[in-house]
Amino acid sequence: MALDRDHVLRSAAALLTRKSTATMDEVAKAAGISRATLHRHFAGRDALVRALEALGIAECEAALDRARPEQGSATDAVRRLVREIQPAAGLLAFLYGESQLWEGDRQNDGWQRLDSRIGALFQRGQQDGEFRIDLTPVWLTEALYGLTASCAWATLDGRVAARDFPTMVAELLLGGALRREES
Repeated sequence: MALDRDHVLRSAAALLTRKSTATMDEVAKAAGISRATLHRHFAGRDALVRALEALGIAECEAALDRARPEQGSATDAVRRLVREIQPAAGLLAFLYGESQLWEGDRQNDGWQRLDSRIGALFQRGQQDGEFRIDLTPVWLTEALYGLTASCAWATLDGRVAARDFPTMVAELLLGGALRREES
């Protein structure tokens, strides 16, 4: 029987999102496979995390495509993006805390593609007069990632209802990003 790599990755993501310190034995058990089988496909935790990183990037890129960030107002596009990214939020929360992904020269180019696309959305909002210009698009992008990860953790802990995720993330981000009328 062939290994269903997607099933293994999603099982690992679900477990590691809840318990970032899970062992490879625990990951194998969650996926319903032996540790030996897991190690044949992922030589160790680093290889597994890198595969999860690729999955997370792919899911974020698909969410961005579905959100159509170039259409309509930038404010509405941010709200659409948050709704579309919610299913991947737990995986992103796990990846956000994995320091090995941000060290050295092995960074995945996919993060740069995501940063660039999301940053362009915030820049468009600034150019259209919707968003504050004293906050850089880079910072607004990082704030989106941070709020997404924080809300994913709060949702997993039961402190935020899943149905409230889009509102919690988008409205807090936008409430801080919207340009204020000067008095």
